[in-house]
Amino acid sequence: MLCVYCNLKELNFGQLMELYGGGNRENAEYQYPGDDLNIGILKSEQDFYQYLQEVFFTTEGASYAVWEEHGCYMSALRLEPYRDGLLLEALETHPGYRRRGYAKTLISAVLEVLKQSGISTVYAHVDKRNEASLRAHVSCGFRRVAEQAVYIDGSVNRRGCTLQYFF
Repeated sequence: MLCVYCNLKELNFGQLMELYGGGNRENAEYQYPGDDLNIGILKSEQDFYQYLQEVFFTTEGASYAVWEEHGCYMSALRLEPYRDGLLLEALETHPGYRRRGYAKTLISAVLEVLKQSGISTVYAHVDKRNEASLRAHVSCGFRRVAEQAVYIDGSVNRRGCTLQYFF
């Protein structure tokens, strides 16, 4: 079932961190190389909580979309205003439930809600090496429109590409 959260209090942060475990591990290794890995992961989770609290959920129109089954977070993504539409970002599926179509199910459900709400354009940034995410986006109707990702803050990631969905 699709659940959309517009504030941090509604979100089950513990379940979200289970879902983003791999990313938090990578962030810990990169951002806190001198720390014990578990301490680094905890710091990464705290950084993420602070980002959600102080930046993401203070942005008008920002929301978290989560696909839940039996009270468990299967897949999640963030949506926030970007250019002339919304940016779909941070798509992740729980490691124990990958390769079962949850990302595609979540993206499709979100796109249907956005279509009904009158949103006309949705963007996504995907790492060019992330073939699974690229396939999921393309299978939902996204098309590659740029060979780099230009983030909301203006920074550019040449390892990423920009995809766009047109309703």
